[in-house]
Amino acid sequence: MAEPTHWAFPSELQPKSGEVPFDLSVPLDGVVALHVEIPEDAFTASILGTERTGNGVVIDDTGLVLTIGYLITEAESIWLTTHSGHVVPGHALAYDQVTGLGLVQPLGKLDLRPVPRTDVESADLDDDVFVIGHGGRGHALRARVFARREFAGYWEYLLDEALFTTPPHPEWSGAALLDGNGRLVGIGSLFVQESAGDDTVKGNMFVPSELIDPILDSMLRTGRPDRPPRPWLGVYSAESKEGITVQGLATEGPAERAGVRLGDVVRAVAGEAVEDLADFYRKVWQRGPAGVDVPLTLARDGKPKNVIVHSVDRSALLKKPSLQ
Repeated sequence: MAEPTHWAFPSELQPKSGEVPFDLSVPLDGVVALHVEIPEDAFTASILGTERTGNGVVIDDTGLVLTIGYLITEAESIWLTTHSGHVVPGHALAYDQVTGLGLVQPLGKLDLRPVPRTDVESADLDDDVFVIGHGGRGHALRARVFARREFAGYWEYLLDEALFTTPPHPEWSGAALLDGNGRLVGIGSLFVQESAGDDTVKGNMFVPSELIDPILDSMLRTGRPDRPPRPWLGVYSAESKEGITVQGLATEGPAERAGVRLGDVVRAVAGEAVEDLADFYRKVWQRGPAGVDVPLTLARDGKPKNVIVHSVDRSALLKKPSLQ
């Protein structure tokens, strides 16, 4: 079960019902706590842990919960806790690795109103926005959007546009980002620190919640998006002064089996030079769906090294959820 946390933002950082142009009770009640348990032999257990906690947002009248996917990947059990303390089990209905979003179906009645949603272009992001975590107004934060831009993650993940807010919410995973009119516009994914001149901006990165819309029907129907899976290499890489540097490898993953080593620098994909991390991913994905061979040109100890990585569908390595 999700344990209560006894902390609160200072009053001046909390939204107040008389000061916002929407019914604050809807998102305060509509954000639930998730407590997730993962088998010890799960593929993601060593990276993300076997016990995960975070938030989710009720998005329809059935109680369907939208959250960040890493919380529920390979879930063995899920418990949802409402603001009133009502607890029901949940089922990891679907996880989309492209967007990073996940869906949880409650296996009991939540009796909560869905949080209204909007898209980024229609959202009011110019003034205050609100980051809502489970736990009532004390866990609700006034914030501002300081950036809207592309985001490339080291785990072969790319968003064309992500939302960045400050100050940071300490329980960001799956938290709701509301625009100035109280509409859901993002789902919490990361804590970030970025340089801004002589200062460091601390905040959170949010996945636009609208990314669920084109794939929602197929995820509800089949548990996965209606599109071919992307090729996965099992490379954890980052931009460095040398270029795209391999900083980690999935054990027995495609890249490791192909002979890629830690410290290798990716110079090209299928003979095309890579400019940055996002460009590296796009050139890999342009090769075709999962299973395609991906030729890489690497720099190792100052010398070129050519390898061919036989990509796989990453989801095939993950434990599938089962109804409790």
